[in-house]
Amino acid sequence: MARKDNAAEAANPGRLKQIALTYKMTRKADSKIGLVLAGVFIITFGVLLGIGFAVGHPVYLGILGVLLAFLATAIIFGRRAETAAFGQMEGQPGAAAAVLDNVGRGWTTTPAVAMNRSQDVVHRAVGKAGIVLVAEGNPNRVKSLLAAEKKKMNRIVVDVPVHDVIVGDGEGQVPLKKLRTTLLKFPRVLTGPQVTTTNDRLRALGDLMSNMPVPKGPMPKGMRMPKGGPKAR
Repeated sequence: MARKDNAAEAANPGRLKQIALTYKMTRKADSKIGLVLAGVFIITFGVLLGIGFAVGHPVYLGILGVLLAFLATAIIFGRRAETAAFGQMEGQPGAAAAVLDNVGRGWTTTPAVAMNRSQDVVHRAVGKAGIVLVAEGNPNRVKSLLAAEKKKMNRIVVDVPVHDVIVGDGEGQVPLKKLRTTLLKFPRVLTGPQVTTTNDRLRALGDLMSNMPVPKGPMPKGMRMPKGGPKAR
């Protein structure tokens, strides 16, 4: 019991520190976050307390109001923090890979399976929906890069559906903030063992990540592919 208590006490400061850090990062992009959260808490609590006085149970409804106010504030904070995070990542090379890493259980992500010297990149995600190729970069250049990778996937795993997505705000493209939702909307056509088999086939191929170090998440804006390095396949 003592060990569990000590572990809980050690974890709490970590969580509070993480929340504080998230709040500071969100506030940089959303200066009104503090007023919004305070407003949500006060309004939610006030409505429940008002109902409590109206029905003659202010204590019970007051307690419920505090709990619901905390819940509502947490929900709004999470959504605005997510929006702020996407706003900071948008436009940075490798941002889509950071989103793919957080799609959820059942998905295996391989960043930068194809890349050119202009930082146009294709990432790969494998799940029960099949293979999803996610491209980011210049719309004109990235289409040929994506088409070549899709052709290779169709040749290697002929029995697995291959989807393609281009991240961006143009026509026919998917905004970064909707990338995760888009992947989850694809119909699930593979079983767990089939997903494992597909991953094993693709892992046997290797990719750019096995030949050249590429940092996870958004890459520095000034980064260029080295001369003589691997070319897009």
